[in-house]
Amino acid sequence: MSYLVKGFKCHSPVMCKVAGSLFKARALKNTLSINEQQFQISRASSQLSSEKGDSYNYIIVGAGSAGCVLANRLTEDPQSSALLLEAGPKDTLLGSKRLMWKIHMPAALTYNLCDEKYNWYYHTRPQRHMDGRVMYWPRGRVWGGSSSLNAMVYIRGHAEDYNRWDGQGARGWDYEHCLPYFKKAQTHELGPDRYRGGSGPLHVSRGKTNHPLHQAFLEAAQQAGYPFTDDMNGYQQEGFGWMDMTIHQGQRWSTASAYLRPAISRPNFSVAEKTLVTKILFQGTKCIGVEYVKNGQRKKVFANKEVILSGGAINSPQLLMLSGIGNADDLKKLGIPVVCHLPGVGQNLQDHLEVYVQQKCTKPITLYHSQKPLNMVRIGLEWLWKFTGEGATAHLESGGFIRSEAGVPHPDIQFHFLPSQVIDHGRVASTMEAYQVHVGPMRSTSVGWLKLKSSDPNDHPIIEPNYLSTERDIWEFRQCVKLTREIFAQKAFEKFRGPEIQPGNHVQSDKEIDAFIRQKADSAYHPSCTCKMGQPSDSTAVVDPQTKVIGVENLRVVDASIMPSVVTGNLNAPTIMIAEKAADIIKGLPSLQEKNVPVYKPKTLETQR
Repeated sequence: MSYLVKGFKCHSPVMCKVAGSLFKARALKNTLSINEQQFQISRASSQLSSEKGDSYNYIIVGAGSAGCVLANRLTEDPQSSALLLEAGPKDTLLGSKRLMWKIHMPAALTYNLCDEKYNWYYHTRPQRHMDGRVMYWPRGRVWGGSSSLNAMVYIRGHAEDYNRWDGQGARGWDYEHCLPYFKKAQTHELGPDRYRGGSGPLHVSRGKTNHPLHQAFLEAAQQAGYPFTDDMNGYQQEGFGWMDMTIHQGQRWSTASAYLRPAISRPNFSVAEKTLVTKILFQGTKCIGVEYVKNGQRKKVFANKEVILSGGAINSPQLLMLSGIGNADDLKKLGIPVVCHLPGVGQNLQDHLEVYVQQKCTKPITLYHSQKPLNMVRIGLEWLWKFTGEGATAHLESGGFIRSEAGVPHPDIQFHFLPSQVIDHGRVASTMEAYQVHVGPMRSTSVGWLKLKSSDPNDHPIIEPNYLSTERDIWEFRQCVKLTREIFAQKAFEKFRGPEIQPGNHVQSDKEIDAFIRQKADSAYHPSCTCKMGQPSDSTAVVDPQTKVIGVENLRVVDASIMPSVVTGNLNAPTIMIAEKAADIIKGLPSLQEKNVPVYKPKTLETQR
């Protein structure tokens, strides 16, 4: 989502220079105390080991939110070897997170969301229903993938999302079979319970700020008639409360930190960065390995068990199509030999769209003050020294889920509150004291697609999300604006409320709100569903419920692309769950299951709240 805390984007070299000069010695000292072992491990594991030859049990393409999980779980067995290939660089420098503070400082997230160094930097086609706008889609291209770029919001979605998957053909992916894998992945700082995990690699913390604007937001939501929920990932998603975040001890806790680094010293595991996989290799319809480019050289590596694609909702279907798996007519036009006609590849593209409703703040308590150069230096130095302070959070610590209207069985609108103003994905600095809500529908009916632009792996695919193409989606966005305004108008905000910045008081009619949405809505950065999981009899399915690509052998896809439909919330936690569950499937283990776990249902559907 577009949650960028602009206060931490350097518009001058002040912070970088001061941080570098004052902390260079400390950071290097910390690094040197561990770097001999860690750097040797990293260097060795970053090479395709000649001792092992050019064959592994498993080749995993993409060291992102799913790929890091698979790499760790599949190499727990010392007899099982795996190679993890990542197109981007490492997320550390000389083994140090401090030296890569732009990734690991939670408040610095705008740097890489708007920078091509660690980011695929995708753009969509001009959107016909959004005044012809081209939409920006950042995607992680670094160890940790988008979990190294995102705003660290940990949201699982609603139980009914997974029951819907099961009904859409992803048998065995209902809530009772998915909840145990959310728990297996997680160590929640509040400890384990029926919904939370207590011993997994992924550290999750709970929003705990005393910021008066966060407090006002939660109070205003209750004044508007919505419930408070003490765990929107637990029994009750519906309502407003404190966010869970993948932040641990003041640092971003990506899948690279949670899963990759703990596995990197295993002798049966190798990982290569800056390695672009260009093609899946087949003998007939049997997958045998991949072709990749590293340091300008084209090479091949082979898998004697399986190749697993974990490149995400754009890269995985792109690589399938480049390798001859997709709509045969489209592939033939590009001169790509067809291995398997699978027309669902790249189809069913779904995303969350959101808009910012912004209000001026009459008191100087927003994050605007943090954008001043001296304050940026102070914040940065405190984080570099102790991993504490304003740099240790992404500031998206409260939010909520509601139903758009009576009759809707579970929430279909999500809110993230931020005590700051975001302009153009954080690429433009805020100019005033302001606060905002990011709000958008969760189950839009507009569905898009992506296709290859050419047979060149370096060409980004054509991305067509087809936003706002249905009347239902347009109506839901009107509701988002109206319901947010209602919350902001509550008594809790009286002492902070200035004029509305956007949409602005001049935007009142449905027609005016619709025009505002077309002009200002943006992607929440949740592309998914482009390699849909379903039954082999479903002509639109790409993988079966075992995550195997239909019509070929020894090839799987495990990432957000295999979701049959987008879930109600952010996608990082569900993607990690998918990989945890898929790892057990690949190992041949029976699925974990927890039956009869209670889930909140509204007392009546006759009212909206």
